Amino acid sequence: MAKSRLIQDLAGSTGPSRLVTPLAWSSDGLQLFVASKGKITCFNVSKSSSSEWSIHQTQSQSRVSIASNGRFIACSAGSSVSLWDCVSHKRIGNIITHTAEIRSITLSPSGGYLACGLKGRIIITHNLRDILPPEYFDYGFPLVRVSDEVLKSWTQDDQTNTEMLLSEEIARALTPNHYVLANRALIRARLKLVALAIEDANQSLQVQPSPIGSIAMAVALLGQGDRGGALCAFDLAFHDCELHDHRILLLLKSILVFESGNEEEAIMRVEHLAARVNNTKDGVATYLYTQVLGVMYMKKEWYGRAIPLIERAKNLAPKDKRCPHLMMISLIFGWSFNVLDIDAQQRLCETLFAKERTAEAVEVLLNVIGKSDEEIQRSNVTAGWIAGTSLFTQRCAMTLMRVGDEAFASAKHDDAITQYSVALSLSPSTPAGFFFKRSRARAAKRLWEDALQDAIEAVKTDPSDPWGYEAKHAALHGAERYDEAIDAFKSMLHAIEHSHYPAIRQLRKNYLSPSETIAAVNPIVRRILEGCPLVVIDVETGRLCDGPERMRIFKAGLTFKELISSMTGELDNERVLRVAAKFFGYTMFSHVWQGNEPSFQDVKVVESVWKLPDTPLSEKLRNFCKETRKLGYNWAWSDTCCIDKTTSSVLDQTLTSMYKWYADSAATLVFLVGVAHPSKLGDLTRSPWMTRAWTLQELLAPKVILFYDFEWKPYLGNTSTNHKESMEIMQELAEAIKIPRGTIVAFSPANLGVREKLRLASTRSVTVEEDVAYSLIGIFKSGIKPHYTEGADALGHLLEEIVARTGEVTVLAWSGKSSSYNSCLPASLSVYNQTSYSPPSLGGQEMETCTTELRRRLLPQVALDIYERINSLQPARFATCRLHLPCIVFPVERLGIRETYEGNEKLYRARVSDIGNVDFTTVDHLLLNQPQKLVLVHPWIHHIRGSSSGVTWGGDSELDTDSALGSDHGAGSDEVSPPLPLHAIPAPQIDDYTRGLQMIARLGQPFNALLLAQQPNGEYKRVAAENDIVVSGLRTNITSKSIRVKVLEIL
Repeated sequence: MAKSRLIQDLAGSTGPSRLVTPLAWSSDGLQLFVASKGKITCFNVSKSSSSEWSIHQTQSQSRVSIASNGRFIACSAGSSVSLWDCVSHKRIGNIITHTAEIRSITLSPSGGYLACGLKGRIIITHNLRDILPPEYFDYGFPLVRVSDEVLKSWTQDDQTNTEMLLSEEIARALTPNHYVLANRALIRARLKLVALAIEDANQSLQVQPSPIGSIAMAVALLGQGDRGGALCAFDLAFHDCELHDHRILLLLKSILVFESGNEEEAIMRVEHLAARVNNTKDGVATYLYTQVLGVMYMKKEWYGRAIPLIERAKNLAPKDKRCPHLMMISLIFGWSFNVLDIDAQQRLCETLFAKERTAEAVEVLLNVIGKSDEEIQRSNVTAGWIAGTSLFTQRCAMTLMRVGDEAFASAKHDDAITQYSVALSLSPSTPAGFFFKRSRARAAKRLWEDALQDAIEAVKTDPSDPWGYEAKHAALHGAERYDEAIDAFKSMLHAIEHSHYPAIRQLRKNYLSPSETIAAVNPIVRRILEGCPLVVIDVETGRLCDGPERMRIFKAGLTFKELISSMTGELDNERVLRVAAKFFGYTMFSHVWQGNEPSFQDVKVVESVWKLPDTPLSEKLRNFCKETRKLGYNWAWSDTCCIDKTTSSVLDQTLTSMYKWYADSAATLVFLVGVAHPSKLGDLTRSPWMTRAWTLQELLAPKVILFYDFEWKPYLGNTSTNHKESMEIMQELAEAIKIPRGTIVAFSPANLGVREKLRLASTRSVTVEEDVAYSLIGIFKSGIKPHYTEGADALGHLLEEIVARTGEVTVLAWSGKSSSYNSCLPASLSVYNQTSYSPPSLGGQEMETCTTELRRRLLPQVALDIYERINSLQPARFATCRLHLPCIVFPVERLGIRETYEGNEKLYRARVSDIGNVDFTTVDHLLLNQPQKLVLVHPWIHHIRGSSSGVTWGGDSELDTDSALGSDHGAGSDEVSPPLPLHAIPAPQIDDYTRGLQMIARLGQPFNALLLAQQPNGEYKRVAAENDIVVSGLRTNITSKSIRVKVLEIL
């Protein structure tokens, strides 16, 4: 018969209303809780003692109910429930209230849920985990039951203490508890007390067959070495378990198989279990199998497979980090899951290093370094293993550097930065190199501030290392802090020069110091400035700046400092030229003077064009500066205020250099006064700008030109950066001035012959007489010196210089008034706007016919004599205003007046030797009784000689080769046909006799003759005819005497 014991009178009340006494057992069955009005009494069955504590007061008619999980008690009274700690006897959590009276309450086995039965057959549940801390709930181990004290010791892996606690529990129990016996069997098996473990397992199974008893027996038998017996004993667990425990038992058996030595079979079993749940939404099971597989892989040293599983398990872990199944496995088999990943990764690192897979090992090491100190302390990893001073960490750091270097070399700068950063996180013993390399990679990504901080750290960690300063220089240079960058570079050179290592000191020869660079740059910049205008406007300040001032501004600015900072190894002359040319690039102003334009002195007085009085002309100048600034240039030149006309040397240099300044300008801006907005096609060529002498070179010389209407809007609305690239605008100009469009676009003095240039200039007007010549200095590449008191002689000087330099005599092909400078030169350029007579070309079959006829009539000696005399002539030249003109002379034998016109103009007829009668008109008074004083001359020796003569005069490409008297070029054509030097034209291989015959044939052609009158001293003066004197050429009865070859001196 079962024993019984009367604890006390449980009625607690003698009233008839007390029908039921609320009772509740603890989960271990050792405590009985009794609730009564205002108190709870706890009876300790094993110790035969009791205690009580007060709870909330209730009305006598209220029902009282209690429930307990051994850690806390839920006590209801009336419509409320309060929760009480079983140890401290204090209320915990908040009171749970309802609107109806509570008739009964109960707790789930773990204590996580409270169910309240209310009046009216209503049941309400509450999740107590939302109210109480986790420690108040059952651990929820499947198959295992264990007290808090034992669990704490067991999880701390204190096996001896745990065995003692379990033995005490067994001793206190009135009857043996199969759970406690099985637990002690497991502990004793871990303590290698195998016989005692088997005895405990047997006794547990005798008290009550259970899965945990069979598992304990299997573990004990395995400890004895009986693998087969262990597996058989484990199988009995399936007979004594609930159906829902089958899955955990299969997993436990797989672990037993693994522990028995069949590791790969065990892994395969768990992999199959994991595969079964992968397609379900059972996250707990997936997490469980993933963790177990991770441990198995690690124990097999399959670290590469273990790490991903462990990382995956982190993402699958429950929010509260609790997994009773894993804790149960740890209790049964002693497997640790808490710091599994750190241990595995350490071993993986070492294994990978041993296999020379260092880069992969580094990745694993980084994961370990990223763990918290607490995790590392709980693991088997030693702090020294991951310390910066350890050999292993240093090897990792050097590997990271190598990988970073490879990434940098492949322009994978982000990867390089990452590698260097990770290496630095390892706290390498010599970090300067890592900081330097990361600075370099960050600089490559233009992360200047980050690069600078790394460079500073590199210098700080090793001030003697020059490369930290090099990185600092690069970062500061990139941040455009050039002064600091130059200082950093100087520090680098100092570190190189004072290095302890000879190899580093040898590197000094590879660098230029800033002072050396400046010394090399200065002369290059000065040469560029020498080709710029003497004075320009600084469009920002509006001040006038000469060369030294511009040099000062250049050296004080970022452009120069960037150049010096960047040119550290070898001087790049081309880059210096390019940078300086861009900085000193200037625009030129082309316009029509409109009166009292702002002068050099005006701007000097007010110090800036922006401070000039508000007048239309000042505004014109300011608008020019504004447009220059819009185009991105710093400097602007205007002939109004950039020439100090009070200094003759400055004025002379300006006039002789102006063409080159326009040609070398970044752009020429043309202001078209009189062209309204919006402009239309034809306005440009009808504008006053097209009539001025100076604007001819301002049109032709620039490579870039921009036209603006009166409102400073682009002409025709053309917003391109160069109107010379506008076919429409260039075609308009080409048709107006009658030269090819391509010649305007890419003009050079060699592109047009002398006569064509004079024709272009003949339509232009000046306000100062001398400017007729001075405005053509550049176009003709003339060397004449301006002198503003010489008046009309200026044109004479120019034409004289053209003839003297080139031997070109087409300037003599004109009709009109003679110059006072020399009678063979015109008084005005306007004469060149006339189309002079040009003889028809004689060649091919026609020439062959003529020479054949002449061969029959002339002896070879006659032809050779004529050839030699003409061929021996020297070019025309000037000396002291006198023209020495080589020519063929035809004396006038008789002279008469045929008709007189108004204004003393007379029509004369002259009888000319070997030619016949020639009519001409002139206002000059000729003496009829002295015809022997007059001669007609054929000065076009070049034409007479022809291209086969093999003789050239001068080397100037301006020599007209079209004809003796010039020719018209078709306007609108893009073709540019500069005259070729005669020596470049291949001459037919013919003899001198034939050449002589060809010369005689050309003398038989009509030609434009000059009429000269002999002076008392034997010199000649030209008689200015009102029209060309075109004669028919020599008669056919040619003799050697009829060809009078002379050089005449003409006043």
